[in-house]
Amino acid sequence: MDKNKIYEIVGRLQPTLEAASRYIWENPELGGSEEKAAAYFRKLMQDAGFRLGETPDVEHGFTAEFGSGKPVIAILGEYDALPGLSQKPCAVKEPVSEGAPGHGCGHNLLGAGSAAAAIAVKEILEAEGLAGTVRFYGCPEEELLIRGKVKMVYHKLFDDVDFAITWHPMCQTLVWDGAALANVSARFYFTGISAHAGAAPEKGRSALDAVELMNVGVNYLREHVIDKARIHYTTNSGGLPPNIVPPNADSWYFIRAPHMSDIRAILERIKKIAQGAALMTETDVKIEVEGGCCEILRNHAFADLVQENLEACPRPDYTDEELKFARELQATVDPAIVARDEAIFGSVGEPMMKSAGERDLYLKAPLTASTDGGDVSFAVPMHMFASACWPIGVAPHTWQAAAANGTTLAEKGALYAAKVLAATACDLLTRQDVANAITREFEESKDPDYAPMVYLDYEK
Repeated sequence: MDKNKIYEIVGRLQPTLEAASRYIWENPELGGSEEKAAAYFRKLMQDAGFRLGETPDVEHGFTAEFGSGKPVIAILGEYDALPGLSQKPCAVKEPVSEGAPGHGCGHNLLGAGSAAAAIAVKEILEAEGLAGTVRFYGCPEEELLIRGKVKMVYHKLFDDVDFAITWHPMCQTLVWDGAALANVSARFYFTGISAHAGAAPEKGRSALDAVELMNVGVNYLREHVIDKARIHYTTNSGGLPPNIVPPNADSWYFIRAPHMSDIRAILERIKKIAQGAALMTETDVKIEVEGGCCEILRNHAFADLVQENLEACPRPDYTDEELKFARELQATVDPAIVARDEAIFGSVGEPMMKSAGERDLYLKAPLTASTDGGDVSFAVPMHMFASACWPIGVAPHTWQAAAANGTTLAEKGALYAAKVLAATACDLLTRQDVANAITREFEESKDPDYAPMVYLDYEK
């Protein structure tokens, strides 16, 4: 299929992409409350001729499909924002509304780019008379990791899908060869006895002491887990004054590692530490494992196909004004971080990566973040790539990323991603040898015992 024709069709959808991206950016909603975003994308896809479907137990999720028969190709979109990252589209830290949410991870771009790609594939299916189905997944709650797509997999919403593709805004353009770490979310609730901390401290049993002892124990554990594991937490003691022995306190932990098997082993050790802290302080502990998400399953054949399309697709042309903004934004980042990213991604002296074909675009090491898309990759062959939407050195979940995500600079990166998504989907529809290779590799590497880590019945 002529890729230039695909790029042309996606290009005509640029106003649709920009309007969607800007609307979601201007109306940021946290995971679990994406009412406006979901309604916007439902209407967009329905108006484009897609059939809507619901997602059980995922309130602000939906599917929209066009076509019939095999293959069924899923294009995944997201639209949730992050707390406290409200930001104007400027090169200084200036929130639109202090403390409000903002799109510091670029999910406004992700949803808009994926929707535009799905609409383009629909037009190609019609124009070429091709058999097959394109299905857009409106995926909420990604930032919560343990809900959105994990629940969709649990409810078997990918069971008839043959291939899934998605992308993410970043400061570079590349394919991830084995992207993202597995993750689990667990909460530890300690209950003690309150007392006057000055007059009768011996009568108290401090839940806060238990939290602190647990955290000390976990800090010692860090030396005795695999190098690529990450353990991070926040705490809450109820905000009592110091003269009251705190009867309630809790810790919220995320554990990340390259594989879910690593996660489970580390989690069991952390549970024992929590129980030990309770024993030392004569408090009680209740452990709630909320769920988790898997790593992304490697599929080299899929990554090869996406890299082929990354290299073939013309990179965006930036205006002088856009490049000036990129340099100003980049100047707010620690120069050591910029230098590190330039060394890794090969764009020394440029605020954005210049050409997808300049270097090997595989990132061999796993991305050290996590995504609920990992569970999709255990259900069907899936690939996620990155498109440069921010200057080199800018990281996700920062005010700089939030600033860029509301500009034409980032929207051009989303349009490029939409072209790559559409071209890859068309290859999967028309190149049977490539599709077969991806499916074969998936069948050989998938875990037959995989089950989504939701609705757990863990012993407390």
